Amino acid sequence: MTKAEMVNTKHKTVLLQEAIEGLNLDSKSIVVDATFGGGGHSLEICKRFPNAKIIALDQDSGAFQKAESKFKDLYCNITFVNENFRNLDKESWSAKNFGKYALGDTGQGTHFSQNPLRANSVDGIIFDLGLSSDQLENSGRGFSFLRDEPLLMTMKENPGSEDVTAEDVVNTWGEKNLADIIYGYGEEKFSRRIAKGIVEAREKAKIKTTFDLVKIISEVVPKVYQRGRLHYATKTFQAIRIAVNDELGALTVGLDKGFKLLKINGRMSVISFHSLEDRIVKRFYKEKVKEGKAELINKKVILANDNEIRNNPRSRSAKLRILGKIN
Repeated sequence: MTKAEMVNTKHKTVLLQEAIEGLNLDSKSIVVDATFGGGGHSLEICKRFPNAKIIALDQDSGAFQKAESKFKDLYCNITFVNENFRNLDKESWSAKNFGKYALGDTGQGTHFSQNPLRANSVDGIIFDLGLSSDQLENSGRGFSFLRDEPLLMTMKENPGSEDVTAEDVVNTWGEKNLADIIYGYGEEKFSRRIAKGIVEAREKAKIKTTFDLVKIISEVVPKVYQRGRLHYATKTFQAIRIAVNDELGALTVGLDKGFKLLKINGRMSVISFHSLEDRIVKRFYKEKVKEGKAELINKKVILANDNEIRNNPRSRSAKLRILGKIN
């Protein structure tokens, strides 16, 4: 995303129609929206299939509060679960009902006595690995390098003492480790310079805010790099966020647990925005096909068309892959 595109963004769901159509749903379907975010996919499913049952997950409870007004006038059977999708098989969940036809009688702060999801119980599951622009721009947790905020970068709205934060990463991790994650997760070619700059800066003063980190990066990368189309802090912030939230580990676990939930002929849609994410998805799909448990619904990856890219520039990096369970 360019510097201009990062300012005043309003979240638009990418590959919305393609991802939902690929699930082959009907009015009796049970669907898991594993990455609720701005609520775009759940909202579209509600509009198309008002009697379908939707279980929507997000580890940021604030995402649901912001999106709730979109659902208030819909006859929509949707339940919000405040969980990371890596916990799809958790025994009990915190849950809140949204629509007029919600699952069970579970109010804010209550729990399902049992997780309603069981193996072979779901018709469709969707993972949109993109981050909600509205959610991240207004979270106050340091995801954006354009705002001076505390360095948290946690998907949880209220991280606990046990949760790793971006402040922990930049102030305590070793130089080699920092360089490795900035290069490995951010594909940042100046990773070693940036890691060295971080370690030298924290010896003088603790790195506490996003602007502290941006200043360090600006002082160690070439001036010509700073004038590039992509903001010079983008890749470092991305890498640290991925590390803080163990996003790649969660994806590996979530795909496996999500596939187990699918009924025979159920489908999984995954939209990725990062080459490392797409590699994990592609490898997982290939393994399931090789095991004789699944088939590729789209042989070639589905990309945003020119019209969508014009209206939503962030969609240019999106890749959709759809898998069908056959055994």
